[in-house]
Amino acid sequence: MREIAAQTITETVARLCEEANYHLGEDVLKALRKARDTEKSPLGRRALQRVLQNAAVATQDEVPLCQDTGIVIVYLDVGQDAHVSGGDINEAVQEGVRRGYRNGYLRKSIVASPFSTRLNTNDNTPAVVHIEIVPGENIRIRVMPKGGGSENTSRLTVLRPDDGRQGIIDFVAEVVSEVGVNSCPPLIVGVGIGGTAGRTMVLAKKALLRKVCEPNPDPEVAQLEKDILDRVNELGLGPVGFGGTNTALSVHAEVYPCHISALPVAVNLQCHCARVKEEVL
Repeated sequence: MREIAAQTITETVARLCEEANYHLGEDVLKALRKARDTEKSPLGRRALQRVLQNAAVATQDEVPLCQDTGIVIVYLDVGQDAHVSGGDINEAVQEGVRRGYRNGYLRKSIVASPFSTRLNTNDNTPAVVHIEIVPGENIRIRVMPKGGGSENTSRLTVLRPDDGRQGIIDFVAEVVSEVGVNSCPPLIVGVGIGGTAGRTMVLAKKALLRKVCEPNPDPEVAQLEKDILDRVNELGLGPVGFGGTNTALSVHAEVYPCHISALPVAVNLQCHCARVKEEVL
C-alpha cells in the first residue's frame, strides 16, 4: 500500500487550476493552428488568429484565457493500492480549488441555493468530483474548468434503438446547429452513447478529457466521430460563429452498453478554450 498525503493532492489541484486557466494544451493549439490554416472564410481565419494571439498573451502574462474561469470538474483515478493519509480525499480536492482560485485571482462563479438565493460561495467551490478506482498505486488527477457558455448547451435524448447510427449523427448536428454559437466555436464535441441517461451524460463530458483530434481506439467509434465532425462542419457556423468551415475541431465519443429498449445519447460541448491539465501522483 502506497501512502499519498492529502496535502499533496490539495497542492496539486491548486496548481492545476491555475495552469488550466492560463495555458492551453499543445494539442488544442495545434488543432487551432490547423483550423486557421485550412479555414476558407477570411473572417473565420482572422477570428482564429485572434484566438491564438489571446492564448499566447495568457501564457506570457499568466492571466486567464477567458473571463469565465468555470466550474471545476475534477477526475480522480485512484489506484486500489494507494492510500490517502492525513485527510479526506474529497475535501483535499475542494481545498485545492479554493487555493487555486484565490491565489490565481480567478473569477469565482459558483452559487449555492441555485433555485433561490443564488449566493456566491466566494471560493469557486464546490467542485464536481468524479472518483474511479483503478489498478495500481498512483492517483491520476485531471482538472477541467468548464465555462457556463459551453456547459449550458448540454443536451440529452433517448433515441429508439432503430434510430441507430444515423439517429446519433442527426441528433448531434441538431444540437450544434441550435446552440453551437453560444459555446464559442470552434468546438470540441463530447458525445456519450449508451448506458443510462445519467451514465451517458457522464460519458459525454469525460470524452472531452481526451487529447484533441485523438480518435477513439475502437475503429467503429472513430469512424462515427469522423462522420459527426464532417456533418457538424457542414453547418457553416464557423469560428466564433462568424461563418466558415471549422465549426468543430474534433468529436470525441465514448460508448457503453445499454438496455435492449433504449439508445441514450448525450452531447457536451467544449469551447475553443478547452482547458484540461493533469498530473499523476
